Amino acid sequence: MAFSSWFSRLRSSSKGFFYSNLRSSRFHNLQTSKVPTTHVFHSHSSILRNPFLSLLPAALASAGALALQSQPSPSFCDASDINARGVSFGGKGSTEFVVKGSHKELPKELIDELKAICQDNITMDYDERYVHGKPQNSFHKAVNIPDVVVFPRSEEEVSKIVKSCDKHKVPIVPYGGATSIEGHTLSPNGGVCIDMSMMKTVKALHIVDMDVVVEPGIGWMELNEYLEPHGLFFPLDPGPGATIGGMCATRCSGSLAVRYGTMRDNVINLKVVLANGDIVKTASRARKSAAGYDLTRLVIGSEGTLGVITEVTLRLQKIPQYSVVAMCNFPSVKDAADVAIATMLSGIQVSRVELLDEVQVRAINVANGKNLPESPTLMFEFIGTEAYTREQTQIVQKIVAEHNGSDFVFAEDPDDKKELWKIRKEALWACFAMVPNCEAMISDVCVPLSRLAELISRSKQELNASPLVCTVIAHAGDGNFHTCILFDPNIEEHRLEAERLNQFMVYTALSMDGTCTGEHGVGTGKMKYLEKELGMEALRTMKRIKAALDPNNIMNPGKLIPPHVCF
Repeated sequence: MAFSSWFSRLRSSSKGFFYSNLRSSRFHNLQTSKVPTTHVFHSHSSILRNPFLSLLPAALASAGALALQSQPSPSFCDASDINARGVSFGGKGSTEFVVKGSHKELPKELIDELKAICQDNITMDYDERYVHGKPQNSFHKAVNIPDVVVFPRSEEEVSKIVKSCDKHKVPIVPYGGATSIEGHTLSPNGGVCIDMSMMKTVKALHIVDMDVVVEPGIGWMELNEYLEPHGLFFPLDPGPGATIGGMCATRCSGSLAVRYGTMRDNVINLKVVLANGDIVKTASRARKSAAGYDLTRLVIGSEGTLGVITEVTLRLQKIPQYSVVAMCNFPSVKDAADVAIATMLSGIQVSRVELLDEVQVRAINVANGKNLPESPTLMFEFIGTEAYTREQTQIVQKIVAEHNGSDFVFAEDPDDKKELWKIRKEALWACFAMVPNCEAMISDVCVPLSRLAELISRSKQELNASPLVCTVIAHAGDGNFHTCILFDPNIEEHRLEAERLNQFMVYTALSMDGTCTGEHGVGTGKMKYLEKELGMEALRTMKRIKAALDPNNIMNPGKLIPPHVCF
């Protein structure tokens, strides 16, 4: 099919759907300012195929959250004591929804110290604390919200803030782009939220070395705008709005990971403020080193539980000379997954292989006013010279034809390519547009590539039989598979059904030697699966590392390591 006519038809009906409100408005002189609370839910009947839902407002904390009952930190060894206190959310077999926690009033001395450090860049305004206490696109909630939000401007300020919190044994929650979806930025124990949005400087660009030194608050999209005139780019592309610091903390990846790897592969070194306020640089700027423990990779994926990242040196890539984006349709998701596997086995160096099921394509059509065929779809990107990318495209077109594929179209025009990837990147917002006033539980399983087709096929059987609306998106080139399960968290049977579906996919992936999370991280939502995936000895080792670096357990407590783990 000629792509120009197909794409003209696609664009002619576009409503121009864009993502919005990725982050709340930022006011750094917030002692008296108010930020409007925006998550008031209205009734809607289309979350389930049976029209009987109504959404209710969800409250995270009372106005008196600053004066809740004090409780000592959990022991590193006494699991039964933790359970007795009722703070065992996320442990083995947990089905809790709202994250529990303890809370004590902040010492006035600490508040005075924070005001002295941050000057006007601090707030105790309730609305701003509420926004920081509820992830924007996640159903996770906590019983408490931060007591205070600070906006440091430098590494030195971060060190002073952390040192003061450690002295007073007050919990800390680092905060980046607020795009994480597993409860990473919840404050179940109150405490201090460190918003890194004022630290977003590009500190050094080394063009010949193809690396850049940045502060953690800069977004990956902002960084690539800065790098584009130099012919360079940073190749990881998670959700719009994600910041470099948060991307390091969750060990994220994105659609380009099939070619360029994950965050683990693209960070050269870090600077990190530890729980006692010490500032550690994890490595030199050399492209490889065998000097000592790999502290860089220890911190990447630690989700703020070991320290606060204050500087990142990133590996860069040359902007490709030429690229082609292709799309094709299939009668089943298994056929689509089989083509993704066959493409990888062919030796073709694709930069993206994305799979969308028919429900996700329907959401894109609804949200964007498109007219895409509502069937399982693969999207490819090929890069290199013009001749090489066209040769790759022809080889894949032949593979597609051998696996029941149809409607193979491709785009070479820059605007057309950008439009295609834009609708893919906004898939989550498309789901919310198709089923308004709902929340999404998003699976993130990843399996060896040879098992992907089986995993998706088995999962689709469960999803199609469920009354909940569920969409499938996969980074099919590396075995990473997402399901967006749309549900009303205020209705118990809907939440339990969403949990059942998520658990089915996780346990199926684990039985295939896969993982519960390929790129979203653990937070509070995935803790309950870690013992089955990693084993108790691995979790005890993690807890020993945590205890050694953070003996007062102030660094994002209650995340990553299940509470029943002890040593």
